[in-house]
Order: sequence, then C-alpha cells, then structure tokens
Amino acid sequence: MKVLRRILKWISGVVLIVLLLAFIWVFIAYWRSTNDCGHTAAPANPMKAIVYCDYGVANLKLEEIEKPVPNDDQLLVRVRAASVNPYDWHFVEGTPYVMRAIAGVGLRKPKDIRLGVDFAGTVEAVGKNVTQFKPGDEVFGGRGGAFAEYVCPRAARAVALKPASVSFEDAASVNIAGITALQALRDKGKVQAGQKVLINGASGGVGTFAVQIAKSLGADVTGVCSTRNVDLVKSLGADHVIDYTKEDFTKGGQRYDVLLDNVGNRSLSECRSVLNPQGKYIMIGGESGRWLDPLPRMIAARVMARFVRQEMGMMLAHVTKEDLTTLGDLMQSGKVTPVIDRRYKFSEVPAAIRYLEQGHARGKVVITFE
Repeated sequence: MKVLRRILKWISGVVLIVLLLAFIWVFIAYWRSTNDCGHTAAPANPMKAIVYCDYGVANLKLEEIEKPVPNDDQLLVRVRAASVNPYDWHFVEGTPYVMRAIAGVGLRKPKDIRLGVDFAGTVEAVGKNVTQFKPGDEVFGGRGGAFAEYVCPRAARAVALKPASVSFEDAASVNIAGITALQALRDKGKVQAGQKVLINGASGGVGTFAVQIAKSLGADVTGVCSTRNVDLVKSLGADHVIDYTKEDFTKGGQRYDVLLDNVGNRSLSECRSVLNPQGKYIMIGGESGRWLDPLPRMIAARVMARFVRQEMGMMLAHVTKEDLTTLGDLMQSGKVTPVIDRRYKFSEVPAAIRYLEQGHARGKVVITFE
C-alpha cells in the first residue's frame, strides 16, 4: 500500500507540474501574441486593404498599406473580385479558441492582420522566373490577404488563367468552396457514374458546387436544404431534394454511396445508418462553437472509422493549379455555374462577413472592386 501511495503521489506531482508548465506557456504566449498595427511607417507605395488589429468584425478596417512587390516566382495581380468564406470569419473571430494555440494564429491578437483568400483579377507584372503568365492575363485562385487592391501569388501554386467567358465575380467564388467540393467528391468519395450521393447542406457555398460537380461525375444526387432553397437546389441539377424542415434524411429508407456533410447537424451514427455497407461519410463542415467545435466530431469520426465498414472522416482541401483549371473548364462548359447570393463593395467587407456568419447564405458572397 505504501508503494502504491508513493506511485500515486509521484504521478499527481508530475501532472501538477505539467499543468503548471502548460499554464505558464499559455500565459506567455497570450501576452506575446501581438502584431505591428500602429507601429509601421506610412506606406511609400500605398494600396487599400482590409486589416484587423484585434479579433472581432467590429475591428475590421479599410486602410492604406504598402503595395506588394512580386519576387522572382510571383505575379502582381490587381484584384477585381474576391469572395468570403467561413474560413475568413473563423480568423476574424479567432474561433474555435483552440485554433489560436494549435494553429498559431495569435492567442490575444491576430498575428496576421490581413484577410481574404479567394480572388480573381488582372496580372500587372511578373517575376523574372515566371513564364506561364504575362501582364494583362486574367487569372483566379487563392492567396492570403485577398481583401486588397493587389496580391502576389506564386505562379506555380494556387493561380490559373481565367476562361474569357467566366466573369471575375464567378471566378473569385471558386477557390476554397469549389476545390473543396471537387476533391471531396472526386478524390475522397471517388464518386462513379450511377452512384447515389447525398449532400447535406446543398444550398451553401460548398454545397452548390457539390451538387453540380456530382452531376458532372454522373451521380444520382440528393440535396438536403431548407424550404426556401428547394427550387435553387433543383435548378442546380439535383435529382431529389429533401426539405429538412419537413423530413429527416436519416429516417428515410434510401441508402447512399457517399454522404457529403457540410452541416454536421446529425450524429455520426445517424449519418452512418443511411450509408451502404461500403459507403463513405465525408465531413466538410459542422456546427462551430467558440472553444473546440468541430474538433470533437472530427476525432469521433476517425475513431468510429476503425470499427465500422464504412469510411468515416474529415476532408481538408489542398488547392492546386490543376484543380483550379479543372473548375475553370467546368464553368466554361456550363457544367458548373457559381451561385452568388449577394455582392458587396470592397468597403463593405465587414457587412459581408456578418451576413455569412449568420449561416443563411445561398451559394457565395462576393466582394467587388471598382
């Protein structure tokens, strides 16, 4: 008994030390988490951009900062349109809070004061190593700090030529939402012609792309949405539409080969119950809390996958030039048409993010630059 007490006492001591060190680390990280807002000289070559020195939509400001200069492998792109994603407002609010520590975005204040990712615009200059683009080219893709008059993406990464028949606004809506839908269905879901695909949250940014991409892959598509969006989802090509205010898709008799979940409003067990024996559950989004969500659901899906026949898991997109080009081709052929809910001016980015945060956007919210 004495030996056991000593062991328990030793373990308790170790745990207390670990907790104390963790507290000290968080305390130091919190107070070191800052940014250079208010400490920079006036820009010599200014451009306008959306910045935020503290978390919260109320702290977004349109200010003049230094215009970027492309390095040898970059393009200088004048932004003509951008789009807003849940990704953006997560960074604006700094939620879930665990993200501030794990992702290193800043515990007390945001480390990176720039916002926006999706863009479309016109190339104004290229680095000396860039051969695939030239000034005057119309391009689209993804680059941090896209809520600005100019961005400098790397030529070999997330940027592609915009088809002439596609507007800047449509092209700007593609990067995160379109690629997420494409890779989830084609790569993660391995959707084949004739398979049954259910898209939970079919009227949102990813959902509207997913319905159209699944149809282009030859799938039989069922979309789940609210009453006001039923006609929209039908118009995108869905073979069947479930109004979740009237029917619970987990209670029906239909079974699916792939379930793309943009919402996370049903338990994993309920979602698994509507899958075929070899079906795939792909989690894209989920109900987001301020502390951990959707991390627990992600972990639960990985654990469940070890004990069931169906594939269960989270999917994170990886933006590539090739997939941007694929989406450009789909738009040019008419197989995919971006759904744009609202358009906001550059100065109205805070209002655009507030609207998206409400969770009722149909398709994409776009920022236009005059």
